[in-house]
Amino acid sequence: MLKWLIAAIILIPAIEMWGIIQVGHAIGGWTTFGLILLTGFAGAQLARLEGRKAIEDVKLHLQSGKPPGHAMLNGICVLIGGLLLLMPGFFSDIVGITMLFPLTRPFYRMMIYRWLENKLRNGSFVIRRR
Repeated sequence: MLKWLIAAIILIPAIEMWGIIQVGHAIGGWTTFGLILLTGFAGAQLARLEGRKAIEDVKLHLQSGKPPGHAMLNGICVLIGGLLLLMPGFFSDIVGITMLFPLTRPFYRMMIYRWLENKLRNGSFVIRRR
C-alpha cells in the first residue's frame, strides 16, 4: 500500500503539471490560470450543492428507517469530487466533475462499493472502538 501511495504522491502532481504546461502552451498562461481558478470556484459551488443533496438524502433514508448505504456512497463521491476540483490541474478536475454529476456518479459509487466489499471480505477493513 505504501508503494502505491508514494507513487501517487509523485506521479499525480507530475501529470497535473504536464497538463497545465500543455494547456498553457495551447491557450496562453493567463487564460490557463483563469481556467484553473474558474474550475476551482465552480467546482466548489457544485460540490456544495450536491453535498447538500447527499446530506438530505441520508437524512431522508434514516428518517424512513432505511439503511443509507447508497446515499452515504453518494456523499463520499461528492466529497472526493469536491476535493479533486479544489486541486489545481485539469485531470483531477475532469475526475472531480464526473464524480459530482449524478449521471456519472454511479460508476464511482460502484467502484467504492466494490473496494469496501473486498476490504471487508479480506478482513483488512477494521472498525475499532475507543
